[in-house]
Amino acid sequence: MILSREQLAQVVQEAKRAGKVVVTTNGCFDILHVGHLRYLEEAKKLGDLLIVGVNSDASVRRLKGPTRPVIPDVERAELIAALKCVDYVTIFDEDTPCELLEVLKPDVHVKGGDYTLEQVIEREVVERHGGRVVVGIKVPARSTTEILRAIQERLSQEATGEDASGHGAS
Repeated sequence: MILSREQLAQVVQEAKRAGKVVVTTNGCFDILHVGHLRYLEEAKKLGDLLIVGVNSDASVRRLKGPTRPVIPDVERAELIAALKCVDYVTIFDEDTPCELLEVLKPDVHVKGGDYTLEQVIEREVVERHGGRVVVGIKVPARSTTEILRAIQERLSQEATGEDASGHGAS
């Protein structure tokens, strides 16, 4: 379910009153792939409720460059919300999730891939409110950037008449 920040704050308060563990994570999630799914499934295992913050289109452009995102934020949020491991989704416009986390005050905030605790900008916000940060959830899969690069290479090969080995078609 896609909710506003304010609506989510109420959901989190109710969940915590009921003794539930609230887990958050965030990302661009541009061109949803199996790595995203596996990461979110692992994040969900850390608590009862998984909330995903999706970067807005403007935020993704600032972080990834003018050609991104490929998929609009409302569609990315809808896809993430449709995953059975995800309970709630919200779109945020800032470059970091710090303001969102300041409102939600999760019990656990998850970062994947190659992050170390020292690299997690939002760590201070999460810990100040009594939460903890879990880093390093890494799942085998290609990144969106790698997928886009592969698509570009294939399109380039098609345009020049080369096969996958780089040789001209015979």
